[in-house]
Amino acid sequence: MINWNVILGIAKTHLLTKMKSTVTATLGVTFGIGSYITLVSFMTGLNTMLDDLVLNQTPHIHIYNEIRPSANQPVALYEDFKNAFNVIRSIKPKLSQKKIHNALPMLNYLKKQPNVHGATPQLRAQIFYLSGSMELGGNLTGVDIMEEVRLSNLRDNIVEGSPEALKNNENGILLGSGLAEKMSLSLGDRVQISTVSGNIFPLKIVGIYQSGIADVDNVQSFTNLKTVQRILGEAENYVTDINIKLTDITEAQSMADQLEKQFNVKAMGINEANAQFETGSNIRNLITYAVSITLLIVAGFGIYNILNMLIYEKMKDIAILKATGFSGTDVQLIFMAQAMIIGMAGGIMGLSIGFALSKIIDQAPFETEALPTITTYPVNYDPVYYIIGIIFALVSTFVAGYLPSKRAKKIDPVKIIRGT
Repeated sequence: MINWNVILGIAKTHLLTKMKSTVTATLGVTFGIGSYITLVSFMTGLNTMLDDLVLNQTPHIHIYNEIRPSANQPVALYEDFKNAFNVIRSIKPKLSQKKIHNALPMLNYLKKQPNVHGATPQLRAQIFYLSGSMELGGNLTGVDIMEEVRLSNLRDNIVEGSPEALKNNENGILLGSGLAEKMSLSLGDRVQISTVSGNIFPLKIVGIYQSGIADVDNVQSFTNLKTVQRILGEAENYVTDINIKLTDITEAQSMADQLEKQFNVKAMGINEANAQFETGSNIRNLITYAVSITLLIVAGFGIYNILNMLIYEKMKDIAILKATGFSGTDVQLIFMAQAMIIGMAGGIMGLSIGFALSKIIDQAPFETEALPTITTYPVNYDPVYYIIGIIFALVSTFVAGYLPSKRAKKIDPVKIIRGT
């Protein structure tokens, strides 16, 4: 029967008497796990930030009327060419309205669907921003501002003013930061906009919008949906776009296909709209996990080498133990116990150091004009990474202790005592 009190007592004595080797082995585990936690927390946090910058500004499903050529061309209606192979060039797109037919009933239908978190109407208009003799082309989007704030990170992109100020002002506008800089405008000023037909309307700047994408901030502005309808001279049911946010994003494409057939509109899922981004995101995640796994493997080899040397330093102790009646299994368990103690102590310290370094990174200032709402470096404190870290520390020290201790189990104490 194994006497664990004796085995653990001897393991503890070995660790304390060889303090230098013990500290070296423990630090090997500590720095390996600490580096893993710091690296994976920072890299996954950075990837999440980059994903959110795009995904929070992109609807899960975008509904609009797409300008495209007619599916059936006149030549297909001519009986004599019915069975012929017809080649048609310079096909012109058919005349179609930008307005979504029955947009308001469609919105009510969508909001009742169980997987729909929210659906918002939009009205997009091509306009000119006027500043003296200067004319800048751009886009003016009419929105239900409070719904946009609820369903996206629009509030975070308003660097001056507030969405409530826009809601309470029928002639207010959230002006793009690039436009505000070019026209030397600030909060409270008025900007004149001109429609394509030449009608001019003054709007008061109640907020400055900055998405972090210069091409967007140089042309894009927001105002209330009713304001754009009034500027264009359209009715209250005139809507050109509907944006949908889902509770389960994985169903976006299947639901988009269903809506496209059901309402005879173009419904674009987020995967279709951001195919290149999704590829880049997957590659970044692959690199993150590949580097993390490599770091753990390298740390594992380091732990193995240190523990292997620690056991070889105790060859005489092994001989004495066997000479005094300890079996080979007892000797193996003593060294396995040492390895697991080192693994547990090193793993806990590694997690602590990794968490502390992550906190330091999380509080380090990160300022850039492209991302005005982000003030510190992003860090991901997912508990899963800490669980993986402690499990790896225990498994790696178990393996690192098992292989040398298995050889120690078979050592002949007489040969060691003789020095052969």
